[in-house]
Amino acid sequence: MSQPEAPKIEFPCEYPIKIMGYSCEEFRDHVLTVMSIHAPGFDAESVVTRDSRNGRFQSLTVTITATGEDQLKAIFEDLKVSEHVQMVL
Repeated sequence: MSQPEAPKIEFPCEYPIKIMGYSCEEFRDHVLTVMSIHAPGFDAESVVTRDSRNGRFQSLTVTITATGEDQLKAIFEDLKVSEHVQMVL
């Protein structure tokens, strides 16, 4: 019996990206820069920020209008370049 195929995403669509990293200005700046390059016109004011209990880490949730898989792959790759980024979901 074969595995069922995962559902395909229909583009364009609203797509949330959660980025976790060290709580510092460079982290937030890097995320916003990458988003402005790959998702021009995204609403930087709608970014949801959550701090860890001890304040060492931070998560940012950015919702963009995704246009395709290539765009999402480029965003994930560029986000992971920073030493401040720990995980991208």
